[in-house]
Amino acid sequence: MSAGRSDALLARMMALHPKIIDLTLDRVLRLLAALDHPERQLAPLIHVAGTNGKGSTLAMIRAGLTGAGGRVQAYTSPHLARFHERIRLADGLIAEDALAAVLDECERANGGQPITYFEITTCAALLAFARDPADWCLLEVGLGGRLDATNVIERPALTVIAPVSLDHQQYLGETLPEIAAEKAGILKRGVPCVVGPQEDAAMEVIEARAARLGAPLIAHGQHWHVWEERGRLVFQDERGLLDLPLPRLIGAHQVQNAGMAIAALRALGQGEQACEAALTQADWPARLQRLRHGPLVAAAGRAELWLDGGHNPAAGVALAEAVTRLPPRPLHLICGMLNTKDVTGFMRPLAGVADSLTAVSIPGEAATLPAETTAAAAAAAGLPATTAGDVAEAVARIAGAQPNARILICGSLYLAGRVLAENS
Repeated sequence: MSAGRSDALLARMMALHPKIIDLTLDRVLRLLAALDHPERQLAPLIHVAGTNGKGSTLAMIRAGLTGAGGRVQAYTSPHLARFHERIRLADGLIAEDALAAVLDECERANGGQPITYFEITTCAALLAFARDPADWCLLEVGLGGRLDATNVIERPALTVIAPVSLDHQQYLGETLPEIAAEKAGILKRGVPCVVGPQEDAAMEVIEARAARLGAPLIAHGQHWHVWEERGRLVFQDERGLLDLPLPRLIGAHQVQNAGMAIAALRALGQGEQACEAALTQADWPARLQRLRHGPLVAAAGRAELWLDGGHNPAAGVALAEAVTRLPPRPLHLICGMLNTKDVTGFMRPLAGVADSLTAVSIPGEAATLPAETTAAAAAAAGLPATTAGDVAEAVARIAGAQPNARILICGSLYLAGRVLAENS
């Protein structure tokens, strides 16, 4: 198959359902049955849900299992620059020919019946994993958990629930307990679950469901603790204390994510080698990532250029805390967001640490907020704001006015993906 064939297949799959998101498992289960149930042929599987931190936690678990010599598959979403990033086989990202082959097989098996883009591409990922020899398989929930297309594994080896907060209320519910109930939908009878730091209202829901299912919890603050001390990460559970390097991923919130990853690795029987690899070898682009090469970096001159894909109020808090730990520089934001997000809630914690915000629209995204609307929300949050035609214009303007600035591009993974693609 020629390179790029997957793009045409993916474009056709976008038209198989009138909605981008329509939460149910019926269509996925139908297609998986037509494919002879690849979800029943996978390596021992770790299923990861949560509002914030699930991607970073999965990246650290993957690095740990790989560092211990394991062959590890991983399914994550959304992608940043290329769809292939979503499906990582044991030897690396899925190749173009292999991706086109499983997409084509899923399209034929589906027979033109209604199915969402995420559902059919998740089936393609499971099909690819079933045919790829591996020791471990990691699945990141796309949205929620209970009715997410990834929630088709009858008995995973382990589940993980990262911190739950308000996001995607139009799909998951307006309150924290309602959203927590959707996330807790990945719990399975008798299967252990690592639980990250939670607000009481969310934890009560998770504990109640775990009790009904007899699912043992390995919960932060009860069964494990993690903290930073003298430039090191300290993890403690009933097996003892580990003294480890700080995570390679930047930000105080990554200490908690690292704690979840270590708790997961220990639950899977891994030793200190895996735990150290989780911290020192994990790679997760667009999570407070320093850009060091490319045309945007050249345009920034002496200014630092950073990129982050966080987009909800909890992410705004974590991002604000993380940038205050960097060496002092004037901080200027370039922000583009989707119209489904709590824009002012994301910006409010950043208003206390940033000097200005330049708003942009996200190219190619139908749900982008107009730059003017994003700028108005920033002003309402207390941030001096203006607009620019695109990220390159904003970078050049900020760097020209303040050459020693720290420029942070933020607000959406879709914007981050576009920046990575254009800056490569």
